[in-house]
Amino acid sequence: MKKVLTICFALMAISLVAQGYPLPIKEYDYAIAENNVSPLAIGMGGLNLTDATDPYCSYSNPALLADVQESHLVTSFRLANPKQMSFWEAASPSNALKDKQFKYFSIITQKAGFSYQPMSRINISERMEANQSIYYDYALDKVQLSLAARDDKWAKLGAGFNLKYLSGRLVYLREQQVGNTLHRKEFIDNKVKGFSTDVGVVWDEDPFRFGLVAYDLFSRLYWESYSSVPIQQRVGLSASYDMGSASLNAGVLGRISHSTDTTYHLGFKNMWSWGNQVDARGNLLQHGIPLSLGVYSHDFYGTQNINFTIGSGYNYSIFRFDFSLNSRGMKLRESEYLFSLGLGLP
Repeated sequence: MKKVLTICFALMAISLVAQGYPLPIKEYDYAIAENNVSPLAIGMGGLNLTDATDPYCSYSNPALLADVQESHLVTSFRLANPKQMSFWEAASPSNALKDKQFKYFSIITQKAGFSYQPMSRINISERMEANQSIYYDYALDKVQLSLAARDDKWAKLGAGFNLKYLSGRLVYLREQQVGNTLHRKEFIDNKVKGFSTDVGVVWDEDPFRFGLVAYDLFSRLYWESYSSVPIQQRVGLSASYDMGSASLNAGVLGRISHSTDTTYHLGFKNMWSWGNQVDARGNLLQHGIPLSLGVYSHDFYGTQNINFTIGSGYNYSIFRFDFSLNSRGMKLRESEYLFSLGLGLP
């Protein structure tokens, strides 16, 4: 019994010591254009709230699931590496199996979807000035359930929501070297769990379509030894003009509580299709190549403050491959590539 009490008091002491150090995480802001998991959305300027043909539509606007006609299994992975690499090396499916490259996994069906995403993967180990060194490792995972519906009485209106379960861990260590000895200045090892919700709507007014989404509208992260915190709320508003195989898109994305952090998005998308055939089951077999172009910025003041985006891919029957490039200031060396592999489900 004495040993049990000793262990309990030791754990309580460790917890109290951990609370004495402030968390190095300053904000929890994840619903930004750079974090989008969809090559189609990135290619269109970093925002897609109206196009239900995007297999990642539940991430951008859960209401779009109400218009999904086919089921898909998709995974996306990114590349943002100064190392010189050919396009085909970057697009290798093996990248999808690497934790540092993996971005998103999703299964969507008519009016429902399930997704997994590593929302944050930060690992820093470096020496600072004054003989100090830090180690910072933060991981946060998300499991998401998406549902959507459309009422016959309100045929123009579709609505949906995302319910997200979050879990992660932070390890932070700061040491200072005195002579040949390292002295620990700060040490934090804490786990976190939480939840969050997105709510979205879409409105059809042919040939226009409007989308509105509130990200992380209700959210909370519960740390083991620290006070709970909310995730930064954001809202997105978008309008698209349908021209058949092509569409134009314009939208805004910003914080609900801060009007100074707003991005403005412009995008264009076109789909080329050919070779209509029907298989033995009566399914339409068609080749398709999408092309999307876009820009987004806080103020469009100077090239260095503008993100230029492009996306394309290829799909045939149940298979699809998509990619996008996001370049800030037209600096290709610092660009981020996003790739996606998808498979249609019966």
